[in-house]
Amino acid sequence: MFGLKYLQFSLLYTIVIAFLTVITAENGDDVLVLTVATNATDGYKRYLRSAEVFNIPVKTLGMGKKWTGGTMKSVGGGQKINLLKKEVVKYKDDPDKIIMFTDSYDVIFLAGLKEILSRFHDIGGRVVFGAEPFCWPDRSLASAYPHNSRGKQYLNSGGIIAYAPEFYSILTHKEIKDDDDDQLFYTQAYLNESMRNSLKIKLDHKSQIFHNMNGAVDEITLKMKNHEAYVENTAMKTTPVVLHANGPTNTKLELNNLGNYLARSWSSGEGCIACKEDVFSLSDRERSEFPKVFLALFVAKPTPFIEDFFRKIRALDYPKDKINLFVYNNAMYHENVVEEFVSNFGQKYRSVKQIKATDEIVESHAKTLAIEQFLNSKADYYFNVDSEAHLDNPYTLRLLVEQNRSIIAPMLVRPYKAWSNFWGALTEDGFYSRSFDYMDIVNNDKRGLWNVPYISGCYLINGTIIRNEATRPNYVHGSYDPDMAFCYHMREKGVFMYVSNRIDFGHLINPQNFDPSRTHPDFYEIFDNKWDWEQRYLHENYSENLNPDNKPLQPCPDVYWFPVASPRFCRELIEIMEAYGKWSDGSNKDLRLDGGYENVPTRDIHMKQVGLEPHWLYFLKEFVRPIQENVFTGYFHDVRSSLPGSAVLVTRFIRRHSSSFLVLIIISTVRGKVCPVSGYDR
Repeated sequence: MFGLKYLQFSLLYTIVIAFLTVITAENGDDVLVLTVATNATDGYKRYLRSAEVFNIPVKTLGMGKKWTGGTMKSVGGGQKINLLKKEVVKYKDDPDKIIMFTDSYDVIFLAGLKEILSRFHDIGGRVVFGAEPFCWPDRSLASAYPHNSRGKQYLNSGGIIAYAPEFYSILTHKEIKDDDDDQLFYTQAYLNESMRNSLKIKLDHKSQIFHNMNGAVDEITLKMKNHEAYVENTAMKTTPVVLHANGPTNTKLELNNLGNYLARSWSSGEGCIACKEDVFSLSDRERSEFPKVFLALFVAKPTPFIEDFFRKIRALDYPKDKINLFVYNNAMYHENVVEEFVSNFGQKYRSVKQIKATDEIVESHAKTLAIEQFLNSKADYYFNVDSEAHLDNPYTLRLLVEQNRSIIAPMLVRPYKAWSNFWGALTEDGFYSRSFDYMDIVNNDKRGLWNVPYISGCYLINGTIIRNEATRPNYVHGSYDPDMAFCYHMREKGVFMYVSNRIDFGHLINPQNFDPSRTHPDFYEIFDNKWDWEQRYLHENYSENLNPDNKPLQPCPDVYWFPVASPRFCRELIEIMEAYGKWSDGSNKDLRLDGGYENVPTRDIHMKQVGLEPHWLYFLKEFVRPIQENVFTGYFHDVRSSLPGSAVLVTRFIRRHSSSFLVLIIISTVRGKVCPVSGYDR
């Protein structure tokens, strides 16, 4: 009985293995698809995914073995040939067996085997290599190539289709060391005229099958047909079915960009398809079983609305006893806010490590220290959040964990701007360049999960990336800032960085003009951080002012009361004036005015004196003028052009027989028609 079951199992196993490694195409071709990979990198996983999409079984050679084929940035790759020899020898006497070999880390399939083999037969050789525009690695061999009037002239070793006997003859035409160059090895075989003719070796000059992108990125364009993305070679008028990003890193970044759409990753009809793959749900787990997260907060410079930043960190919907907290502050101005957060809430987390401004540690060293602290923890994920990143969505951390990628950032954008926490492309020297789809992504016209070359501000790293020394983050590289250095090293290590805008996660703060020397500097941020300014300083019922069904309070004829400013607005404006302290004396003499005479003397401070005049005029234009126009239909008034500077002021009223005082902030148009009043009594 046992023997029968064992026989059945063996038979089933044989059938499965045969299916996985060999496929008979619809036209009867017997095909084996091979690749070489020693590590299951993100690029390798993408390669296998594209093969699976088009039902192409792939057999991988070398997985788990040490790579001894040299560096992929220079000559090398002989190990691939030696691995192929051991596999192809099994089929060297089978004249009908077709072997297809491709690289894997930087390759994407764009069609199934039926289409690939049809094009192979159209080219007409027994062996077909991909072609490229560079004679590499030995340029002196260029003159030895047969002349070709159109297309790419030179052999590329990243894509080969051949009948097994001929392929084996090429693989064994001479010995090769693991660290010798595979492309030179194949080139020498091709340039041997006798071998080229007898084995019928041809090059895919027009990218009918293989498009090798190095030096030919501009030839291809992304197109859609029936909602599905494909690549067209506009120079050759062909549609390649295997895309290979040979050459420098920038070429591979182009493949990453195109790969966001190709192989049914994104559809103009369904949106992001690949987003839904390889994910899991934390809803299926008890909160006590959630993965552990190392949360690293960085306040590297004075930042507006820092209180709101920490409030949103506290609000993250993730069990705090599953979070190791690391807090770095390099801004003395924020010391009290940071200390308050750590003192009041630190005990709720698994552990707390704090670096203060007085420790005088630069940001790159602090981020390196955070990685070291992570390695000493038992956390599963590393979550970096800089103070410019406001996570308005409390489910952000959970959603990023569930997306299950090596490195993933939530897309964050400065409100009303195109400035975000990712770059879609890079210049040759590693700085910002706009990708063809950047504005579509930033404006959420396209939603999805995007493989990008640069992220910053906020990102989640799978712990396996950090614990693997070969892929561990590094925040130092020449003159690069920590974010650029981090991304540079991740690109060089072949680790994909994704940004997600599947849903809204939050936004970015603009710290560029923040001046902590001012009293209440957030109050001055109406231009650079308008959205955050509105949330804090507008009255909670402000929107009701513009409700056509709302009837405003009218304490006396032609005078209306509206909720405009928040209590904090009033308090901080008063404190700004009090800190300045140079109130006028209440007489008719006022040297601040042209002519030095005040008709209606008051004890006041002009907005101009505290640097708030343009802010105040903008406030009137953006938030008061719409109310006036709503109440008095058809009356339009330009506050900025008609309001004299002397009218932009705060007046102080001293109460008799009392140590307190009342400041009224009276907002009116020149004609006195609308009077929203905000008062603060102290």
